[in-house]
Amino acid sequence: MKPPRIIIFAKAPVAGQVKTRLIPALGAERAAALARRMFQHTVDVAVAAAIGPVEVCAAPDRSDPAWHGVEVPAALAWSAQGDGDLGMRMARAAQRTLADGQAVLLIGTDCPGLQVRHLHEAEAGLRDHDAVIAPTTDGGYFILGLKQHLPAIFERMSWSTREVAFQTIARLARHRRSVRVQPMLRDVDEAADLKWVPAEWGFPPAA
Repeated sequence: MKPPRIIIFAKAPVAGQVKTRLIPALGAERAAALARRMFQHTVDVAVAAAIGPVEVCAAPDRSDPAWHGVEVPAALAWSAQGDGDLGMRMARAAQRTLADGQAVLLIGTDCPGLQVRHLHEAEAGLRDHDAVIAPTTDGGYFILGLKQHLPAIFERMSWSTREVAFQTIARLARHRRSVRVQPMLRDVDEAADLKWVPAEWGFPPAA
């Protein structure tokens, strides 16, 4: 198996447009600053894992002024998420990579607890499974690894609900794909989640 391609799904850290549920606790500017810090953390971890090429799948496109000032290593590839719901955008990114005969690890940017070992575990899981999923405690997932394209896990999904990881695992099983489920991590979306942000990042927990 070729080394998997890590694709980071990321929104530009624009105040008032990202981490909006954190605005009451942090304000729009600091919520955007936290989004930027989590993006940078995710990029750093993906590069440090050194398991394959790393790509940022961005919304909006990298050429948009919203990305000005956001620095990433020059070796990273960039692509545009394009139109459609989250499932459509993820499906396009996955299919494009899988069509080249390369496995894919789709990852988000909301888990400050993401570590290199999580990506190594996902890579190892793909060696003897068709898919790998690492759920978050709110019902989503922070890693989805695939060796074959399966549109059913992206179509008509209950995105942004507690059912996403469960539905994804169930659909993989229904289509006779073997799946390795990794331990959960916590993501940061609401004020109560701020306690999971590393103290050295300088973002206070919710009162």
